Amino acid sequence: MSAPSAPGATQQPQDAPKDVVELPGSHVPGMIPTSVVVHPLVLLSVVDHYNRVAKGTTKRVVGVLLGQWNGSTIDVSNSYAVPFEEEGQDSSIWFFDHGYLEEMWHMFRKINAREKIIGWYHTGPALRSSDLAIHSVMSRFCPNPVLVTIDVNPECVGLPTESFVAIEEVDDSINASTSSESGPSSRKTFTQVSTEVRATEAEEIGVEHLLRDVKDNAVSSLATQVTEKVSSMRSLHNHLKDIATYLQMVADGRIQPNPVVLTNAQALLAGRPDISGSDALSAAFTSAGNDAMLVLHIAAMCRSLTALHDLIRNRQNVASSEQTLAAAAAAAAAERPAATPSTV
Repeated sequence: MSAPSAPGATQQPQDAPKDVVELPGSHVPGMIPTSVVVHPLVLLSVVDHYNRVAKGTTKRVVGVLLGQWNGSTIDVSNSYAVPFEEEGQDSSIWFFDHGYLEEMWHMFRKINAREKIIGWYHTGPALRSSDLAIHSVMSRFCPNPVLVTIDVNPECVGLPTESFVAIEEVDDSINASTSSESGPSSRKTFTQVSTEVRATEAEEIGVEHLLRDVKDNAVSSLATQVTEKVSSMRSLHNHLKDIATYLQMVADGRIQPNPVVLTNAQALLAGRPDISGSDALSAAFTSAGNDAMLVLHIAAMCRSLTALHDLIRNRQNVASSEQTLAAAAAAAAAERPAATPSTV
């Protein structure tokens, strides 16, 4: 049995089941993707799913990802929620309604036949021990599915998504304990693939409208730009810390070096500007900063002069209106006939 039939049933990780469900149009190439592209519509759908089901709790929500293969890249363009229950104390006890998954997939296929089942998502935000078992269930509906974890409450700057695929890994600990005649033993494990968020032109327009609705008009554009720059610098700092941690672990011999990662790190470090002993570069940065501050200073002076001009002009208009009213009152009093005394 590939999945528990009711909450409370125990599911242990296992290889992909052999009873593959033949869903029309759900098959994708049986290869490992090099990158996963997530569209904003998917992020909005997942956040809405979480707010409806598990907001304010420690639960996670699970759903199906729809999209297409573009070469070796998976394009995730849509998603839908699937009923999922999990024991809070023991994550190996869970319920995944794959019957509901099949019914929803047939309805989605009538709307857009190009979108295929390519994987599943959850709002972990981290991986859990039961993910391999759920992944094996998803293997019934599409070969080599992709798992996308989405953090709906991110605490750090950066993309809130991570993508994983399951691969076969030789378990050396098992091989050492068994005889050589039995052959090598392997197990399923997750490996991370590159993830990016990309939007089409229509999605960009929709996201801009959403940002316009949630934007605080009391905050100036300059403050918004400064906030964005600070967030970008924090994200860059976090990535540099990750690179430094990886290089230190490689130097200590705790992990095996990856030539591709080392080549990219070396290219990144070689491309940075050398500001240690370059007076010309430091002077150029200082000059650019002074030019920017000069523009801000002139803009602030112009705004102050304009406000002062409006104030003086308003005072002149008020004084002119008061003089006009006083002259009109004096003219009306002069034209009024004097009252004759009454006779007794």
